[in-house]
Amino acid sequence: MRRRTLLTSAIAGIAATACSKPDETGADCESSGRAFRWKMVTSWPTNFPGFGSAANLLAETIERNSNGRVRIRIFAADELVPAFEVFDAVSSGTAELGHSAPVYWKGKIPSAQFFSGIPFGMLPMEFNAWLYHGGGQELWSEAYAPFGVMPFTAGNTGPQMGGWFRREIESIDDLAGLKMRMPGLGAEVLQRAGATPVNISGAELFTALQTGAIDATEWAGPYNDQAFGLHEIAPYYYYPGWHEPSGTLECLVNAAAFAQLPEDLRAIVRSACRETNEVMLAEFTARNQVALRQLVDEHGVELRRFPDDVMRRLKKLTAEVIAEARDHDALTDRVAESYSGFQRQSLEWRRVSTDAFLDARSD
Repeated sequence: MRRRTLLTSAIAGIAATACSKPDETGADCESSGRAFRWKMVTSWPTNFPGFGSAANLLAETIERNSNGRVRIRIFAADELVPAFEVFDAVSSGTAELGHSAPVYWKGKIPSAQFFSGIPFGMLPMEFNAWLYHGGGQELWSEAYAPFGVMPFTAGNTGPQMGGWFRREIESIDDLAGLKMRMPGLGAEVLQRAGATPVNISGAELFTALQTGAIDATEWAGPYNDQAFGLHEIAPYYYYPGWHEPSGTLECLVNAAAFAQLPEDLRAIVRSACRETNEVMLAEFTARNQVALRQLVDEHGVELRRFPDDVMRRLKKLTAEVIAEARDHDALTDRVAESYSGFQRQSLEWRRVSTDAFLDARSD
């Protein structure tokens, strides 16, 4: 009994010594057993298919993999903060987490829109390669660091559709005076083409289209668009989604809150973001094809391809918009150079792999 008591005391002394040394973030080992109660604000309606379900999956994955040591309460758009104030809420510490899209913060961080997917840019496979292995994540983190926010990719819609229109688009002239919901660089391209871009949240789309506040809108793809009921108002559904070939969603993390987590919980948050990114892309890929057939076959939606001259003009205007954005902001210039450089480098391999295979498969 005496030996057992001495051994127990020795182990306790070793543990006490280990706990006296905090790690590099300042969190000591007592925090490894601490329970964290976090809030997540989102830009989406409650439980909205795809976007809202990705936020739910992210929270559930973090809770499950942490064995309940991190519990998250989710707030949909307008429950705690409006859809477009998610970034500010995370930056200020009102919420520890946010689930949104980088394209919404271009007024605050001009380079942010490059991390959401830019017109005529990279597809998800290429974008993720740039983010994880081409320096994209480091630039993204640098852009958000002054605001005390850490960004992680946490969802992707894949290639989007060109949008819903109440009238046909037969030439570039048909965009003149058109009021269309579109954020980011795509909005600037539309404006140069003569349209009037409008940036409103997803929850407002149906009413805005129904009342004539807008003439057209893009959102994501058939799966999400059908859930909003946009086909009930706008009969023409155009493709391709030139403006957002890789619709990336993000998990915003308050940097101070993240630093309070022990390393194992930080790793769980990071891995949960990657898992959500993969699962959401798979979900959209699976659901879009089903929803598209329903829209066309059951709802009589008229599927249209943008005329070639319209696409050529939009591509030319995109180059002008990006060049101007690079001139006005040093970090945007660096991000754009890294993004476009990686896209150019990947072109040769994509041509002999993905493109060549798809051509052969379609024969």
